[in-house]
Amino acid sequence: MANRILVIEDQAKLASLIQRGLSAEGYHVNIALDGETGLDMVNSTSYDIIILDLMLPGISGMEVCQLLRKENNQIPILMLTALNATNNVVDGLDSGADDYMVKPFKFEELKARVRTLARRLSPLSLKSKSVIQIMDLVLDMDTRTASRAGKEIILTATEYRLLEFLMKNKNKVLTRIEILEHVWDINFNMGTNVVDVYVNYLRKKVDKNYDIKLINTMIGMGYVIKEA
Repeated sequence: MANRILVIEDQAKLASLIQRGLSAEGYHVNIALDGETGLDMVNSTSYDIIILDLMLPGISGMEVCQLLRKENNQIPILMLTALNATNNVVDGLDSGADDYMVKPFKFEELKARVRTLARRLSPLSLKSKSVIQIMDLVLDMDTRTASRAGKEIILTATEYRLLEFLMKNKNKVLTRIEILEHVWDINFNMGTNVVDVYVNYLRKKVDKNYDIKLINTMIGMGYVIKEA
């Protein structure tokens, strides 16, 4: 699956140039021309990388970065700006950016930096074998925590067990009985709709406000979590 990139850049011509160049490399690229629009897009769509201009109208790039990190959103951010003083670089990185690139730039270097950030998203780069990743959904079985697109998902104990079972069985359709036996007591009343209720709870936390839905209903069979 190609990485999804959001370019937040107020210079429309430059933003379009970046979009065309990265699209030619196989990335899916969207553009926001100001910080407020960029934040709205991050909150409604799953992105893997953000290329962020520092000097934006309204909300500055620095503020955008700080707001995302304050919300515990850990999407890799590459700051792209004409401000090249050492203190600017330090401030940008301290605000939460993963990388800082000065304009004007060579496009080959931009692509290399994007590839570096993209490699960090690979499941192979996750050091802990207790981490499961499906697209931008990450489950850490050591800390029993989950996140999507860098945003923490607050789960109850039952919701966590359900999500873990689904993710461990990625692309496999699980029947309601299988889910009941694993997540709840094996002697649970089989006439209950508790599975459907909790899958609905989980969908609201995992899939709501995202274009790509990961939890799928297979009518007459059960549920499956899979990449789009």
